[in-house]
Amino acid sequence: MDPVAQRKTTPTVRLRRLAAELRRLRGEVGMTREEVSEQTGINSVTLYRIESAKARPQGRTLAAMLSLYEVDAETRAQLVALSKDATKQGWHQPFYSELPDEYTAYISFEAEARSMRNYESLFVPGLLQTEDYTRAVVQGVEPNIPKADAEARVQARLARQGLLTREPPLSFWAIVDEAALRRMVGGTAVMAEQYKHLIEAVSQPRVTLQIVPFAVGAHPGMPGSFVILDFADPMDTDLIYLDSMAGDLFLESEQDIQRYTTMFDNLRAVALSPSASAQLLADLADSMR
Repeated sequence: MDPVAQRKTTPTVRLRRLAAELRRLRGEVGMTREEVSEQTGINSVTLYRIESAKARPQGRTLAAMLSLYEVDAETRAQLVALSKDATKQGWHQPFYSELPDEYTAYISFEAEARSMRNYESLFVPGLLQTEDYTRAVVQGVEPNIPKADAEARVQARLARQGLLTREPPLSFWAIVDEAALRRMVGGTAVMAEQYKHLIEAVSQPRVTLQIVPFAVGAHPGMPGSFVILDFADPMDTDLIYLDSMAGDLFLESEQDIQRYTTMFDNLRAVALSPSASAQLLADLADSMR
């Protein structure tokens, strides 16, 4: 019997996350697929299909892999639950303040994405933040977080910005409410540097920034921020990512993808053009002098 329960549909976000974790765990123990196959008896082609989210492992297959990787009981339970629910669409990952940002599922998906569309109503997009702005955000949003944890989050966010300069670079289209740019996060000196950084960032060919001005009034983005991730593999459907105090929410149904894509298109239509947005940024920078 084939030790893998095969799927005919595109992989869900849960299955993709499970595959990414299994790849990571194998990498941590420094083993090739062939070595895993030799020690577990699992066919190497089957391992490839599991690690590429083309198939869901049966219980005994997953158990053999986790035992070989010496996975702790808590992580094992989480991965088994992911596997059992692998055919379900959507995924809510509860927020745990003690977990550093670099271990969240979102960062994994972000690193694999080909393009990203990001609407932000309250913050400068994370991939375009300066170090001082990021530090002020972390300290302001979570004033009681230990200093070491706060700094780890700052450095993790800065490391993610390498996606814009990798080869090939991430294609990034951001739409930001004017309110996010007017808020003096960290003070005038921090914002002056942030404006300068944004002006430099939008000169990159694969970075687009539009601003929704106050004059627009009510608009589709007022309910909150969101991210649309697109992937090169046609089997990987787009993902919608929502961040909240309750945790990370991933949406992947056709209806949700269509709804947020339409919302982004509507925001793009009411926002200032990229050139007009760049001028507004220049005006904001001048006002800080």
